Amino acid sequence: MSSTTETEKLYGDVPPTKLRNRKEVFRKPANKKFWTWLADFVLFRMLNHRFYALRVKNRDLVHNRNKNFPVIVYAPHSNWWDGIVGYTVMRTCFTGLKTRMMIEEMNRFPLFAKIGAFPINKKSPQEAIKSLKFIVDDLKEPNMCFWIFPQGIIKPPNHRPFEFQTGMAYVIQKVAQKYGGVNLFPLAINYTFLREDRPEVLVEMPEPIFIDREHANFDRHEFTKELQDGFTKICDSQFKDISNGEISGYEYIFKQKLPWNRQIEKKLKNIGIDKEHAQI
Repeated sequence: MSSTTETEKLYGDVPPTKLRNRKEVFRKPANKKFWTWLADFVLFRMLNHRFYALRVKNRDLVHNRNKNFPVIVYAPHSNWWDGIVGYTVMRTCFTGLKTRMMIEEMNRFPLFAKIGAFPINKKSPQEAIKSLKFIVDDLKEPNMCFWIFPQGIIKPPNHRPFEFQTGMAYVIQKVAQKYGGVNLFPLAINYTFLREDRPEVLVEMPEPIFIDREHANFDRHEFTKELQDGFTKICDSQFKDISNGEISGYEYIFKQKLPWNRQIEKKLKNIGIDKEHAQI
């Protein structure tokens, strides 16, 4: 007998603000010291509680950016943790820069405006463009770092092909034209188990891309396609390395201490190893 109930759909194609049709009040972002300190503490502890480690590869490439211009960081969007990982990466790798992050349905998290987040309402193109115009104006200073998920909606892990919305290309073009240039950091992010009882977050940072005013007169759809293709290569390369057990070059942002039972287990194993080495 077949069931007539509709199966829950894990991944939809309609943005939440459009699906729920709720009014989204725009809140101007700020970087309040107390709330930033509190977010650093709480969000870091949340990651530390759920994951064995957070590692970043090629972290020093942050310094290869053109420091006279702002930064746009973009990454895949596959789960609820992405925003917290993004915030933590900005705070620990892009140190000294003011954070900006676009959040859909921010009415559910209004306090995030105090740590640099601002809303985007996708129930209409007119509403969405207001947020895009705001971030263009806000990125006039070189000490700004804007994190965006160009897919615009959560997709399954390792989903292919990447389908970017053109909003990021709009921001890149306008910022480069108005202020002379912008740095792009496409990050590959993978959540995986590596012989521990909890998963790890692996973030790979490639060489930054610099777009100046001279190269900003592009067709947004064609440029978006170029960004998608380049991003696919970065993420596929990381996935291949992880699949082959190649994780050299990653630097720990944090790493769990072994619980007491694992420490005892490790010592017992080492005792046997030490005896074998002594007999050789």
